[in-house]
Amino acid sequence: MGISSPARLNIQTWRSQWKNRQCSILQRRLRIGPPPEASSVLTQPPLSLPDSDANTARALSGRAIIDYYLHMQFFAHQPLPDLGPYVGLRGEIRAFLAEERQRAGIDQWVGSWEGHDRDFSARLAERGWVGMALPTAYGGHDKGILERYVVFEELLAGGAPVAAHWIADRQSGPLILRFGTEAQRQHFLPRIASTEYTFAIGMSEPDSGSDLAAARTKAEWRGNGWRINGAKIWTSNAHRADWMITLCRTGDVGEDRHGGLSQFLIDLKAPDIKIRPIQNLAGDHHFNEVVFEDHNIAADRIIGSPGDGWRQVMNELAFERSAPDRYLSTFRLIVELVRAAGATPDHAIAGEVGALYARLVGVRMLSMQVAAALDQGKTPNTEAALVKEIGTALEQDTPEVARRVLSETPDGARDGLLEELLTYDTLHTPSFTLRGGAREIVRGIIARGIGLR
Repeated sequence: MGISSPARLNIQTWRSQWKNRQCSILQRRLRIGPPPEASSVLTQPPLSLPDSDANTARALSGRAIIDYYLHMQFFAHQPLPDLGPYVGLRGEIRAFLAEERQRAGIDQWVGSWEGHDRDFSARLAERGWVGMALPTAYGGHDKGILERYVVFEELLAGGAPVAAHWIADRQSGPLILRFGTEAQRQHFLPRIASTEYTFAIGMSEPDSGSDLAAARTKAEWRGNGWRINGAKIWTSNAHRADWMITLCRTGDVGEDRHGGLSQFLIDLKAPDIKIRPIQNLAGDHHFNEVVFEDHNIAADRIIGSPGDGWRQVMNELAFERSAPDRYLSTFRLIVELVRAAGATPDHAIAGEVGALYARLVGVRMLSMQVAAALDQGKTPNTEAALVKEIGTALEQDTPEVARRVLSETPDGARDGLLEELLTYDTLHTPSFTLRGGAREIVRGIIARGIGLR
């Protein structure tokens, strides 16, 4: 790469070396142009950071180069998957999204994947873009995880309102397919693929947060079923979802703190379940606290065997932590920021925007390789946690970088969409740390995975 050691990197030197044509390279890679669909790093050839690209290397911040070296440490054994065969699929999805924007009477969506629209999700399902990786025997389409990954990327890059079906498609369906009973597969999977059933995640708790081994929500066997008492928190869209997969304590903790946990299928429409709203900084109702008081469920609502909960949630979190929504939630803001910077920004602005781009490259490489590992039946828990940590850092830094860059650009370079995206991301990115586990917990997982704990 022309860089000998991360310890010798000098950010100011890089910025001074950044020439005007580097921003033109950046714009071409982001496909900046009049059609909104063209402004995507997801076009082919795939976004990459080749060793020979010294210009891109000079754009890296110190944090981005650390991310790159971590990538090389964790994934030297896992080649980047080839997404080239899915170029046609990308075009189909972009055309569909253009039709949906026209239907909604808007130029662009603002709100990333948190937009909740069950009718939109149902139309996606009609196209075969929900439940793609599920077997046809269960209502799916027998596609690979990588093909589904491409669909996820395009929907997120376009800002589509996918929250209604997202959790069920991303992780609940794969979990039930792998660990559920045949009766559970027959009942739930076709309804997930059709978007009839939507799901929430019941993991974090009020007193222990993302430390899942400390879960205290209790499920007691009552002879012919289970009685649940406890609470879950930060439960996205529980007030809208039909079902929730809930982690409960059913036995002794064990020496490694991971024993005695089981997962259950909970009907969120049950009248005795209390769902309390939690508003974010923007005043939006996305999170919830879900409270169980002597809530009784049938014996067949347990997933797998009692005590198998820890293994299940680790598998589930590998899907959640490594998905493209870990780094594409602020993607539209990055694209519009490049537009505002123009073709000939000064060196400081080019360095700021180039650093964001380089970090986006790195985390996407990580995410793609975890997807490839999942497609091969592996469970890359540490690698997925690394994607979550680096992706969250990128997304939380993006609004701050945008504010710095915009303070140095002419007012005429801004438009309503850019301001709207910046406002939305500024108010929502603080909550991104909760998705897939608080960053402090995730960092502990990474440290343990590389032998530091």
